[in-house]
Amino acid sequence: MKNKKFETQAIRAQLERSENNEHSVPVYLTSSFVFDTAEEMRAAFNDESDAYIYSRYTNPNNNEFVNKVCLMEGAEAGVASASGMSAIYTTFMALLKSGDHIVSCSSVFGATHAILNKYFPKLNISHSYFNIKDPNAIEKLIKPETRFIYLETPTNPAIELIDLEFVAAIAKKHKVLLIVDNCFATPYLQQPIKYGADLVIHSATKYMDGQGRVLGGVVVGKKELINEIYLFGRLTGPSLSPFNAWVLSKSLETLALRMDRHCENALYIAEALEKNGDFENVSYPFLKSHPHYEIAKKQMKAGGGIITVTVKGGYEAAKKFMDKLQMIKISPNLGDARTIATHPASSTHCKLSEEERLSVGITQGLIRISIGLENKEDILNDILQALK
Repeated sequence: MKNKKFETQAIRAQLERSENNEHSVPVYLTSSFVFDTAEEMRAAFNDESDAYIYSRYTNPNNNEFVNKVCLMEGAEAGVASASGMSAIYTTFMALLKSGDHIVSCSSVFGATHAILNKYFPKLNISHSYFNIKDPNAIEKLIKPETRFIYLETPTNPAIELIDLEFVAAIAKKHKVLLIVDNCFATPYLQQPIKYGADLVIHSATKYMDGQGRVLGGVVVGKKELINEIYLFGRLTGPSLSPFNAWVLSKSLETLALRMDRHCENALYIAEALEKNGDFENVSYPFLKSHPHYEIAKKQMKAGGGIITVTVKGGYEAAKKFMDKLQMIKISPNLGDARTIATHPASSTHCKLSEEERLSVGITQGLIRISIGLENKEDILNDILQALK
């Protein structure tokens, strides 16, 4: 499948069928697997065969999903997890030990902030934040005990970007790992491994599912690192259910098609809202006014499906705008077929202090809009009527 295009790989790659040779891959709803002999079981438990053992370890549906993501990202290996946050936490815990240090972008998801600030200090694991607007600060933060650089690009929710090639060069120079959360871009729009990343993480709950149905996470990258993450997950149990893996694998077949529409709609709406002038600010990676437009053009195929708008008048004005939306619903999710609006300062990032939020561009007037697959005029008209 190496010479096939992205869309073909997503549909044709690594199908796990039973002896019945089904056209549509079955769901393997089983907790464990059987062996014909005691010797086969011994060999499986001693890593002398690839036989399935127990669905907490892995499962045909999980394997198919992971193999597809590996092909899409250009990764050697991968492991699935029950959610995006379990993928992040499992990766961190598998690779870190007491006394280690992380250099992280300050513009990360609220739950990731909580892990770094609330729980890792208990384990004597420290971190230093860099502002994505100042990538030159990264190198100054690296210490002898630094294990990896962690970042999102585009960031959640401010939609800021960083040059992956630039950061990868720093990581290589100092012999630390580079881990990238690629959830907003998806492997269809951006492949961080191509620019030097060692590991790539996704909340598959978002665009990979694409319809708000299931939770899931996945980590892909270098085989030796993935093996450590797999072993930690196998022991601690943040397993992706076979049914969710089956849903996600089927959803990947339409990822390219959906992302094309998400991006087309988002660019159209971002350009229209910027011309409208009623918002204090409109941000989207493929707007020429975006401060990281050149980076976006360099490493992304298109701008993604997320835009942010800043309402004049702070929280009260933002709340009023969101309450007036009719078709667009209020939800903390994103990457859905349906357009969704979120107020990060009062929801996903509410545990941060006001100072911390402002440092990463989260103002009280900022609204994140995940542009869906509806007709773009209908989406735009709903936003415009709410502005009135």
